[in-house]
Amino acid sequence: MKLVIVSGRSGSGKSVALRVLEDLDYYCVDNLPLTMIGELLKQLKGNNDLVAISVDARNIIEQGKVLKRELSKLSDDIEITSFFLNSNDKVLLKRYSETRRLHPLSKSESSLQDAIKAEGEMLKPVSEMVDHYIDSSNMNIYDLSDTVREKLLGRVEKDLVINFESFGFKHGMPTEADFMFDVRFLPNPHWEQELRPLTGLDEPVQIFLSSQPMVTKFILQIENLLETWLPHLERNNRSYLTIAIGCTGGQHRSVYIAEQLAIRLASTKHNVQARHRELTNANT
Repeated sequence: MKLVIVSGRSGSGKSVALRVLEDLDYYCVDNLPLTMIGELLKQLKGNNDLVAISVDARNIIEQGKVLKRELSKLSDDIEITSFFLNSNDKVLLKRYSETRRLHPLSKSESSLQDAIKAEGEMLKPVSEMVDHYIDSSNMNIYDLSDTVREKLLGRVEKDLVINFESFGFKHGMPTEADFMFDVRFLPNPHWEQELRPLTGLDEPVQIFLSSQPMVTKFILQIENLLETWLPHLERNNRSYLTIAIGCTGGQHRSVYIAEQLAIRLASTKHNVQARHRELTNANT
């Protein structure tokens, strides 16, 4: 089991770091009381091997002492990694002023500046015992996400899940697509009597479409387009990309092309899935 602990000053980006971990399949808990770490891991053991928790100053009243004590109780087979996120007082003051959110240590009688300074002093012992210290003063959310990912995985790139979805325009367009391609202009197997009851998953239809120069050229150009821009999409912190391929009924052309693109991209490092909406609906 792997446990990642994210601590740091409020406004320095702990929630951003936790979202990165969530995208990496970590079971994330925000602001967990430190005394509950052991019980949480006990409950999750066997079901979730990747766990991440964030803690703030309200959960570290005795600074780093409680954290050290609770971690010492954990089993030796739990791999622990810790992050501390920090920003300078001026940046934190600006961020809180812009968002107008209440600081966790703010009290009616204390100013925002006093709360920020008090939290910095309270968390200083914790900042000195972590594995990874990140100063996010000059980072935007994308820079911070890349930094967390790089320190945890040793690389910036994230695994982008690519979903190819075939559909039929006569049944409506999918609403969740990031890219959509209309293939109704390509030769239609529907007009071949023996191919009409088949789908793009059947070999006779595949032979028919693979013999069409227009179809082959279209697949090649879409493949080149995606291979050109996928690295940029990965660096933009995307987790999922849905590419919809539509023909008239969602039975022949769109199914075949979605399958072919999925096969071609799956031969690279990408995590690729293919889904055929109309075929799935017909079977349910």
